[in-house]
Amino acid sequence: MAHNRILIIGSSGSGKSTLSIKLGEKLHLPVIHLDQLFWTAGWQAVSREEFDTKLSRELQKDTWIIEGNYDRTIPMRIPFCDCVIFLDYPRRLCMVSALYRVLHTYGKTRSDMADGCPERLDFKFLSWIWNFNKNHRAQNYEVCKNASDKEIYIFRTRRQTDKWIRSLQ
Repeated sequence: MAHNRILIIGSSGSGKSTLSIKLGEKLHLPVIHLDQLFWTAGWQAVSREEFDTKLSRELQKDTWIIEGNYDRTIPMRIPFCDCVIFLDYPRRLCMVSALYRVLHTYGKTRSDMADGCPERLDFKFLSWIWNFNKNHRAQNYEVCKNASDKEIYIFRTRRQTDKWIRSLQ
């Protein structure tokens, strides 16, 4: 795998951040977490313009792994990437993973989040995860279909993803 710009999408709780960190270490690519661009302390969202400016700055770099959804910006990101990874996991797995993360990091700021955004239990967020496949799966498959000039990986289980990571040189 010789990619310089990798886009990772999928439901929250699917492991996008974890995968991006593993890939970043293995491929020696910098990782960009969209949540760090979008949020400021106290879970305050930046303006659309500020987010787009920050994202545009990152997209101009020669190498990166960008993980996150932010559907509105996928058309902005696709032209810059050479690889798309879609973690198409079952919603129950994503929900359990997100709840596990909350239980183990509650009140702490994760490394993939903006400073001052401690982990919390958010029922609106859990609802978003539960409905992700219904509301976003078709759109993500469409993204993959329309990005035919990119290398596309769609993983439906963690086992598939882990096997693929181990196979990388």
